[in-house]
Amino acid sequence: MKCKLLFISLSVSALVSAAHSHAAMRQYTATQDNSNWEVVKTTRLQCQLNHEVPYYGEAIFKASASKNKNLTFNLDMVVRPENYSIAGLKAVPPTWRAGMPARDIANMKLLKKFDGELGNKTAWEMLTELEKGYYPTFYYQDWQNSADKIAVGMSSVNFKQAYWAFLQCRDELLPYSFEDISFTVMNYQSNSSKLTKSSQQRLDKIAEYLKNDVSIESISIDSYTDSYGGRWNNLDLSRKRAKTIKDYMVSLGVDEAKVQTTGLGEKRFVDTNDNILGRDKNRRLIIQIEKM
Repeated sequence: MKCKLLFISLSVSALVSAAHSHAAMRQYTATQDNSNWEVVKTTRLQCQLNHEVPYYGEAIFKASASKNKNLTFNLDMVVRPENYSIAGLKAVPPTWRAGMPARDIANMKLLKKFDGELGNKTAWEMLTELEKGYYPTFYYQDWQNSADKIAVGMSSVNFKQAYWAFLQCRDELLPYSFEDISFTVMNYQSNSSKLTKSSQQRLDKIAEYLKNDVSIESISIDSYTDSYGGRWNNLDLSRKRAKTIKDYMVSLGVDEAKVQTTGLGEKRFVDTNDNILGRDKNRRLIIQIEKM
């Protein structure tokens, strides 16, 4: 009789323990009916693939203009962490693949008062798991209730079409970033306002970038000459060269008030004027761009 009572007591305890264990996991994942993926593109500088996690926040994949067009992932939380912790990331099979094991992908640092972030390699791995129908899911200890754990999943429902649009958007991004064009030295042909071929290509890059970035705050254009042609003529030539570049930028839609030009003529040589190579370096124009 005692054995039977002990067995019943243990069974009840196990059931209670299992119930508490289940209740302690708070799960946030879009259902099949409200799972939505959206591509956000405004310019050729950035693309976003957004997925709302109901009652939690948003999962955001982002690609930015650069040589490699690397990805970042951001877990935008409505309630940010209250302390420092780690979230484990797993690829969880959907219900229709019952029996398949979940796979560990990575760990994500949770920093106090910051959203969660992951880099290029892990972001791509998450996307490929979504493409296969899996649910990338974060698991971590709740910072507001020590008895609870949190599971935040991304649904693969309605993913593929938006993912394809995101890949196309990424493909159209500029292959260079603001840092690549924010400081530029260009050179001129001798006794001319015509840029060298390589400098013209560089200016075309800057022009394409300016068409897409409305956050440009100021552009400084400083023009210099070599010592041939006479000091006053060179001063006037440097001013004309700088103004020509300014007019070109204004024609692209840049606010004229944001573009400052300075013609410096024969000042501040960077090389000798005794040979062609040195004079080529001295005939230069420097563009510095700042943004908000």
